[in-house]
Amino acid sequence: MRTGFPDFRLGSVLSTSFTGTLSERHGDAVERIPTPERLVDWLAVYGLAVDSCTTAQLDLARELRESIHAAATAAAIGDALPAPAVHAINSRSTQGRAAAVLTPEGERRWRLGPASAVEDALGVIAADAISLISGDRDGKLALCASPTCRAAFFDTSRSRTRRWCDMNTCGNRQKKARFNAGRHSGRPAPGDTP
Repeated sequence: MRTGFPDFRLGSVLSTSFTGTLSERHGDAVERIPTPERLVDWLAVYGLAVDSCTTAQLDLARELRESIHAAATAAAIGDALPAPAVHAINSRSTQGRAAAVLTPEGERRWRLGPASAVEDALGVIAADAISLISGDRDGKLALCASPTCRAAFFDTSRSRTRRWCDMNTCGNRQKKARFNAGRHSGRPAPGDTP
C-alpha cells in the first residue's frame, strides 16, 4: 500500500465505499484516488486486484464514481435517476468480465480472471451499484447528515435511521462541534444530557 495519500474510508458496501474515494464533496474535497496506482490499491483492498491502471482507466473510474454518487443521491431523496448516470453505470456493468463465486462461509465474492483489467473491476462496482439503487437489498439509501459531506450510504441498521456515512469521521466531527458549541455557550449542547 502506497503511503503519502489520504487514508481510504472503508465501508461494507462496495459501491458506496467507492463513491467515498472523493469525500467532503461540499467542503474541502479530498480525492483519495489521485493517481492510477492509488486506484489499484483501493481495488486490491476490496478483493478486485488488477496489475495496473492507466490515466484513461482512472478517468473511467472517476466517471463511474460520480455516476453512482449522482444516482444514489437521487434514489436516496426520491428524485428521478439522472439519465447520464444510469447510462454510465449500465455501460460499465455490461463491459466488465467477472464471476460471482460462493465462499465456504456462504458469502458471494467476485473473482476477476488472471488477465483482468480495471474495466472488469469497474463492472463489479457498477453491478453492485445497480443492486443497491434498484432496491434488491435489505436496507435503504440515505445521505450523510454532515453538510460538508452529504455522501450516499446504505443504511442497514434495524431502524433505518442512521445519520452519518461513517460515525468515526462525520458523526464524531458533528458530535464534537455540538459539544464545543454547548461548552462555549455555558449550556448543554442539543442532544447532550446534563
